[in-house]
Amino acid sequence: MVKFKIDNKVVEAKEGEYLLDVARRYGFSIPTLCHHEALGSDGRCRVCVVEVKTRWRKRIVTSCLFPVSKDIEEVYTASEDVKLVRRTVLELLLARCPESDVIRYMAAKYGITEPRYKKDTDKGKCILCNMCVRTCENIVGVSAIGIIGKGPEKKISPPFREASDACIGCGACVAVCPTGHIFMEDKDGIRLIWRKRFELAVCPKCGRYHAPVEQLEFISKKTNVPMEELLVCTNCR
Repeated sequence: MVKFKIDNKVVEAKEGEYLLDVARRYGFSIPTLCHHEALGSDGRCRVCVVEVKTRWRKRIVTSCLFPVSKDIEEVYTASEDVKLVRRTVLELLLARCPESDVIRYMAAKYGITEPRYKKDTDKGKCILCNMCVRTCENIVGVSAIGIIGKGPEKKISPPFREASDACIGCGACVAVCPTGHIFMEDKDGIRLIWRKRFELAVCPKCGRYHAPVEQLEFISKKTNVPMEELLVCTNCR
């Protein structure tokens, strides 16, 4: 185990454990937009930066990907340099996604209401955090979406910007998206997501629509649970 300080409080952690996890375990608040307990870290948003002091130097690091080592003496979660970097990152994100309530709220906490940079009008609320892609691939196991394009044209989409045969309409990508960018609508027994329409199953007990039929068929195939059981909604089981 390694002992060091976070904001002048002595903490203990395993060598190799990430700073973000350690800080949160001890009650320190570090903002982030691309970290999830089920997915781990990808280091894309850069909002979770902290300042690390070792025996040789101080430097700004991404806390979600920076491992604990014996060289660490102290970590600062809200030093002036940390605030400056976070403010810069959030200003850039606000310029990219001016429609995002989440980004606006976080930026306002650092005194930013309007970015100095030209606002994008074609990015929606997507910050390319990649959480939806990782969820689809690693949690759901279908890989229906990915990052396509290059440079400023990058975006999250099914292959070739067309409805994906692999998508089962589960909505896990919607649930994990930190900014609410992904559109999903359930209406009249149909779910619309990623340019694809899904028939919603009807619970034989209460008669309400719940999960897409394709999703239930996927689960049935993976788990060998009969469709008759899966067609019953969670409230009636």
